[in-house]
Amino acid sequence: MKDVFDNPRSLLVLGGTSEIALATALRFAARRTRTVWLAGRPSPALEESAVRLRALGAHVRTVAFDALDTGRHEETLGRVFAEGAIDMVLLAFGVLGDQPRDEADPAHAVRVAQTNYTGAVSAALVCGQALRRQGRGSLVVLSSVAGERARRSNFIYGSSKAGLDAFAQGLGDSLHGSGVHVMIVRPGFVRTRLTLGPVGGPLSTTPDAVAEAVETGLWRRAEMVWVPGVLRYVMSALRHVPRRTFRKLSL
Repeated sequence: MKDVFDNPRSLLVLGGTSEIALATALRFAARRTRTVWLAGRPSPALEESAVRLRALGAHVRTVAFDALDTGRHEETLGRVFAEGAIDMVLLAFGVLGDQPRDEADPAHAVRVAQTNYTGAVSAALVCGQALRRQGRGSLVVLSSVAGERARRSNFIYGSSKAGLDAFAQGLGDSLHGSGVHVMIVRPGFVRTRLTLGPVGGPLSTTPDAVAEAVETGLWRRAEMVWVPGVLRYVMSALRHVPRRTFRKLSL
């Protein structure tokens, strides 16, 4: 196993319409990545992502993939790996949900949990096993700072990310020594089109900043990446705030 990371020649993106995923794929395609698989629900947005990557010279194929359809993950993703080795898998799908609605309607809350946790567990295990068989590769899991300590205003989403984060750490331990590198990325509030642009405060970030952090983290073979980096220290402090005080904070 090489100790030095080379930008991947082949990339599989789970969540092909994610702005963070696209920013990361564009960053790698502008360098060395020549083959990109975009897995997601068929949509104009998925095709638009493919067009942008092809403009950089990448060979792009789209794959119909549904996080909730776990019964087909092994078949769908297995076909991708059967086409050739994958240097990097980016697990970037997830839904934020709507806290007031989700609290009032458990069916919506379950959908958030199944997408962000159950679907991610299924896809990550399938990809992890395929990478293990290859004997090499990186699995990058997009988590969230929200999983560090669930806030009352967003605890359904936060709890799903907490579960994913813990799972990914365990998966990384399980794959240690196999040649497979698992890296967890914990961004803060990410300013995207869906979050209406320039909101989020001084510790917010952007898809491009997350993409840069992913690349840097892979070069360092980091196991955990915070974006921005200062969030590591902010959350370390917040973890120790007494619960009766934490629930009163406007976060």
